[in-house]
Amino acid sequence: MFNKIFAAFFSTLLVSLFAAGGSAIAAATDVGSLNALAAETAGSPEFLDPDVAFRLEATPEGPDQVRLRWVIADRYYLYRDRIKVKTDTPGVVLGKTDFPPGILKNDEYFGEQVIYHGELSARVPLSRAAGGAQPLALAVTYQGCAEAGLCYPPITKTFDLQLPASNAGGSAVAAAGDGAGGYVSRQDGLASLIVHGSVFAMLAVFFGSGLLLAFTPCVLPMVPILSRLIAGQGPNVTPRRAFALSLTYVLGMAITYTAAGAAAAAAGQQVQALFQKPWVIVLFALLFVAMALSMFGLYTVQVPAALQTRLSGTSNQQKAGTFGGVAAMGALSALIVTTCVGPALVAALVVIGQSGNVARGAGALFAMSLGMGTPLLVIGTSAGALLPKAGAWMDGIKKLFGVLMLAMAAWMLARILPARATLLAFAVPAVLGAWVLWQFTARPSTGRWVTRAAGVAAGLYGALLLYGTAAGASDPLRPWASGVHAEESLPFHSIRSVAELDREVQGAAAAGRSVMLDFYADWCVSCKEMERYTFTDSQVKQSLASARLLRADVTANNADDQALLKRFGIFGPPTIAFYGPDGMERPQYRVVGYMKAAEFAEVLRQAGVAGVAPTRAAAPAAP
Repeated sequence: MFNKIFAAFFSTLLVSLFAAGGSAIAAATDVGSLNALAAETAGSPEFLDPDVAFRLEATPEGPDQVRLRWVIADRYYLYRDRIKVKTDTPGVVLGKTDFPPGILKNDEYFGEQVIYHGELSARVPLSRAAGGAQPLALAVTYQGCAEAGLCYPPITKTFDLQLPASNAGGSAVAAAGDGAGGYVSRQDGLASLIVHGSVFAMLAVFFGSGLLLAFTPCVLPMVPILSRLIAGQGPNVTPRRAFALSLTYVLGMAITYTAAGAAAAAAGQQVQALFQKPWVIVLFALLFVAMALSMFGLYTVQVPAALQTRLSGTSNQQKAGTFGGVAAMGALSALIVTTCVGPALVAALVVIGQSGNVARGAGALFAMSLGMGTPLLVIGTSAGALLPKAGAWMDGIKKLFGVLMLAMAAWMLARILPARATLLAFAVPAVLGAWVLWQFTARPSTGRWVTRAAGVAAGLYGALLLYGTAAGASDPLRPWASGVHAEESLPFHSIRSVAELDREVQGAAAAGRSVMLDFYADWCVSCKEMERYTFTDSQVKQSLASARLLRADVTANNADDQALLKRFGIFGPPTIAFYGPDGMERPQYRVVGYMKAAEFAEVLRQAGVAGVAPTRAAAPAAP
């Protein structure tokens, strides 16, 4: 290292002394000139030629964007803020270059800078008129340094590219010069925190995000799973053992969730779709049904007699087996969490997928998983302390856990069943729950009337579900409202491919209308929350009255669905993208995960989507 630094200094000094005339010597006192002069010696064995140190290629990716890819030699780096992209091609306007998160460096000459090592892949969006294939002249300027102490002068490369035919001008890019107005989406802010923030701050923020996620419908179903595991230990389980079992369950879930997420992001896959195949959902639902039937006493699940005999003499082995089973159940439960995509998850996956920073991205995922599991630790430990110690109550508790398991199975099957069948599936645990709760009132107790009221409520809800099944209702939370929900929702137009999206955006731009594109899936819980609570809000509906509303249903995850997700670099629904009346996407305003109506309406206003009136095309002249 010292030899390389000395060589760089000596070569710079020689060039400065022997440059032609005193003017060159004077110019060499400027840092930029010193770098330029020093670069003339880059052919020495100590430093690579700049074309070798920074190999650049430019490739069109569709009609409206270009991919720039640098391969950076070992122990060299590029500055993000020194990269400039220009074009003089008529009718083409470049948008803001989309860079992945980099590494923060305190540079001796330029101050605090974002730099890249190894490889850099950046997307350059562009806007052009619809039409056939078109040539594009691109000039890319960049600057980098060697860690040994040499900074190269700015390098400019020109490319003559051929853009494919376009059906819509700039249908998937941000408008050039369109400022974000200071707005930073949650996922972008969290991604920046992962890359640039301190490790402690990153872990704390993502732990807090996981704690909030723990109270969503994606994580709450794991409560009965953990409670059943604790109850299965018998009436004499101690709080300490209940805590240890709960921690094992949470760690099994967190490790599996982190590993699966990191692997999926590194491979460029949509993490949700990996676990939403119908056969996976059916198998998992059948597992819950089997557990429920055992809770009702139809059969007993236990270790085979021969193996039980061998383990009975070794307490440690028995405990190890118990903890191993709990950890395995936690690993399986990680599949449930994948139904939710939030800004924190997307931020971590983006960092892993784009910057290759697996360690910090996986650390953020693990902290978020522990945050999601913290309420489970509290509930699991409390269950160990509060469960009845003996008596007939234990049979009732077991049956109640069986009802919860059946509700879990219905919740999972709701992603693939028709609406009316979904209501019928939820009616089964509701009616059984009423029967179990009513059984508790057969003997005098302190909470007898509370239990009886809960049983009556469960029975009424089951009856409403059966009524809704016959009446054609589709919402288990509103089984009495047949067809009302569909009338209240926004009038989305379905698109099934990138080509359809381009045509719709082009048509909206021609009419001067904004566009909202909603990525949806039947198995996405947060999508249904947006549908039920946000899209039905009067303020949101009024703001979108003049916008073109498009929906990409990616439930099937077929080739067209994957192409749409890849077009936007989306890891899964719910994700909402906005286009202005100029046909340009506003990527900085993308909404990921569930968002309340008031906040969503404010995003619409800032993105320039709300209140944009369509323009009428001029009527053709009479013949």
